Amino acid sequence: MKAKSSNTASVRQNSLYAWLLAARPKTLAGAAVPVMMGLTLAWAYLYRLNQQACGVDAMGTSVETGTLSWVPAILCVLFAFIMQIDANFINDYFDWKKGTDDEHRLGPRRACAQGWVTPKAMRCAIAVTTLIACVVGFPLVFYGGYDLIWVGVACVVFCFLYTLLLSYIGLGDLLVLVFFGLVPVCVTFYIQTHTLTKEVILSSLACGMVIDTLLVVNNYRDRDNDRRVGKRTLVVIIGEKATEILYFALGLMAFHMGLTFFFQGQYFTFFLPTIYLMLHARTYRKMKAIKRGKALNGILAENARNMFIYGVLFSVGVVLDALFIS
Repeated sequence: MKAKSSNTASVRQNSLYAWLLAARPKTLAGAAVPVMMGLTLAWAYLYRLNQQACGVDAMGTSVETGTLSWVPAILCVLFAFIMQIDANFINDYFDWKKGTDDEHRLGPRRACAQGWVTPKAMRCAIAVTTLIACVVGFPLVFYGGYDLIWVGVACVVFCFLYTLLLSYIGLGDLLVLVFFGLVPVCVTFYIQTHTLTKEVILSSLACGMVIDTLLVVNNYRDRDNDRRVGKRTLVVIIGEKATEILYFALGLMAFHMGLTFFFQGQYFTFFLPTIYLMLHARTYRKMKAIKRGKALNGILAENARNMFIYGVLFSVGVVLDALFIS
């Protein structure tokens, strides 16, 4: 599939390998973590209801006890993955069309800009992946109600708006908080339980903050090029020093969202993410030391690892608290 074994510059146009590069599989962790957290919280909620032999939640709402429904769980995972790939295709195509991805780009090369995928093929791929996401996501209405149609529509619309407009006016971080935090965690939980709790909402915000650190590093690396092409990301707007503070603060605030679990005696859920906070602090120091250049790609990879570790630590903590403190 490649003319040279290790040189992505010689990727054969529209080959399977070219599409793999365009899909950016490493970004799928950002789609997996919110759904994983939502499913783990739902499992713990249902487990406690079963242990108490009670079908009434703290708000007095009748809830049928049971276990996780695996069909909607799988659909949530698939929808999240497909939408992430769709977002990557959209970002690849429209940033190429706007001229943002040029020879000055510091990050990994993009498929359209490098000629690995033709613009016509990418437009078709965007249409197909959007359609597949809708087909996969639609059955969720039978588990969570027809209001989920509007959630799905919002996911698709803002998937396009992110690259077309919002990332250029400093609103990309807000979209991450909503569509990689609040929406996937809360919707995944709601589909399984038909309710929401304060803990779930705070956890979804924490998830969004952790994932936003990835966008902050990405835009921190690209700040000079973004400023040159007129892309006003939040990093460009607030500047280098404020961005460094924001980066560390996001991880710190996400960790402290866990205080709601601590005050309820769910200590595993609060203390296990301490490991994430230590990793985040170390990555923060490295980012500040590097400042500029392609070396920040290593920080991006390290941050993606931290993000996934946070999701795993949080989920393990939720499970342990449900099993031992019920």
